[in-house]
Amino acid sequence: MNRAVLGAMAVGGIGVGVTRWLTARRTKARAVREAGRWMMVTINRGPDEVVPDGRLPEPLARLGDTIEVQVREAPGGRGTELGARPLRPVPAGVGEVLARLEGEDPRQAVRRALRQAKCLIETGEVLRPDEWPERLTPTGRIVDLAAQRAGGEGRL
Repeated sequence: MNRAVLGAMAVGGIGVGVTRWLTARRTKARAVREAGRWMMVTINRGPDEVVPDGRLPEPLARLGDTIEVQVREAPGGRGTELGARPLRPVPAGVGEVLARLEGEDPRQAVRRALRQAKCLIETGEVLRPDEWPERLTPTGRIVDLAAQRAGGEGRL
């Protein structure tokens, strides 16, 4: 009986080890995919207005060589798709959460620059939202905290 119990424990331990190993591999593969993911905005202007003479909009130009940019016509003649992705590695797992909270995730800067470029091209200025009134409820405070932590990436 003792051998059966020990055998079952060994098989269970091996199963847990294999599961953790596979999960770690998936997490690393996800991090590689995320780093290569394009972030896109559709701008209601033609490609010649989005990148006149091949010059990037100022918010994207500020990021320089840290990003890769793609410009193409939107499907159905609906303007231009402007895309960018960070070239430096993106953290994964707990490191990803910490980088986002500290504002050091390279995707945050790319998202912010794309949103600012869209506003600048379509309206001529970067629009900033008004401050929200203070929420006195516990849920409202959680929403306020999350909005502050969004790092200028937009509202929830």
